[in-house]
Amino acid sequence: MFENHENDDLKEYIKERKDGKTATDAGYRIEERAKRRKGRLNGIVCFIAGMIVSFVLVYVGFVIALNNGGFTSGLAATNVSKLDYRKIEEKTSLLQSIIDKYFLFDEDMTKVEDGIYAGMMNGLDDPYTVYYTKEEYKALNEDTEGKYSGIGATVSQNPKSKIITIVNVFDNSPAKEGGLLAGDIIYKIDGEEVTGTDLDVLVKTKIRGVEGSSFTMTVIRGDDRKQIDLNLTRRSIEIQTVTSKMLNDGIGYVAVSQFDALTSEQFKSNIESLKSQGMKKLIVDLRGNPGGLLDQVVDMLDYILPEGLVLYTEDKNGNKEEYYAKNPDELKIPMAVLVNENSASASEVFTATFKDFKWGKVVGKTTFGKGIVQNVLPLGDGTAVKITTQHYYPPSGYDLHKVGIKPDVDVDLNDGAVIGSDSDNQLGKAVEILKSEE
Repeated sequence: MFENHENDDLKEYIKERKDGKTATDAGYRIEERAKRRKGRLNGIVCFIAGMIVSFVLVYVGFVIALNNGGFTSGLAATNVSKLDYRKIEEKTSLLQSIIDKYFLFDEDMTKVEDGIYAGMMNGLDDPYTVYYTKEEYKALNEDTEGKYSGIGATVSQNPKSKIITIVNVFDNSPAKEGGLLAGDIIYKIDGEEVTGTDLDVLVKTKIRGVEGSSFTMTVIRGDDRKQIDLNLTRRSIEIQTVTSKMLNDGIGYVAVSQFDALTSEQFKSNIESLKSQGMKKLIVDLRGNPGGLLDQVVDMLDYILPEGLVLYTEDKNGNKEEYYAKNPDELKIPMAVLVNENSASASEVFTATFKDFKWGKVVGKTTFGKGIVQNVLPLGDGTAVKITTQHYYPPSGYDLHKVGIKPDVDVDLNDGAVIGSDSDNQLGKAVEILKSEE
């Protein structure tokens, strides 16, 4: 995934919120709830009305921040007038009356409130825009520093079906030892169905946890859709997101499983090691890479490519932010990049820019097609929203969102082939291409 990227205004806003300033002081006008609830019926109506006003004002403030104050009040009024607040209040009041009269079980008001806010985000019809409860946002605030207590696997989520699939299983990991396989679909965690759960939330609240603790993951495997229960024990894992090896004929092979805070340094270190072993040509494998941190991709492109624009982002108002390779050095050797349908987001940034610079061939299958950026915005009460704010583009301006990047050489992976092994025919094709180059 490709998110948590903020322009200067957003960074300043979030910093001020963390320093304890109110939403108004930080530049985001959030309406306070007018009164405390008097009974559940009045309470529901009150907080739904407050939620609507709050969202409207946060939304307007957010756009103003992105546009450096250039967003007109007339346009803001046009956007927010689409919601009929009176109708929403009346409908919510009716629903609460039905709940009070007929609902069999006890009502959890916090869950009801969170459900209302989540529904507003769901109504935007964007699978990447979500509302985070206090518990979810707290879990998401853990730093991505390359170490965690988990199982050692990479996962991806289909944005439409919300199905979560295992993409990579790290060697010597609890996932490997517990029998988890690439291609497995995560169905349940400790008996609770998790299909539809936001991927970030699932990973940080259900899969990662206290070192030494265990849980049961139910997966769906194979064409027969067999359900298999796996007992997995969490342990501290230092993620090696980059692995490498020397192939024949002076060809180096570097596989990047995701982009976390250590990936760029690992990438450079592995390439320098391959150089010392006589590498003359290079294959970068991004198959199954779901994305990650923007700064890591920019740093890796800076290491490989000559100076110049490597990518830019653009918001709904046409505001652009550009990223450049500034290192005068470059890796000027024959190269190829391997991708597949699970290469997404940040890995697509790398691939698209690699193609724009004509730095080598792209081999494999058309990539996933996620060309948008999300920002996480705290709402001041411990909750937050993750909302799509920008497109990103390679230097050519190619819009890869929902279409992906077509490889220069299209190759299906043979049935039974294992990625990175001697049976990997996509890798074999990349080797063949590099052998033919001087």
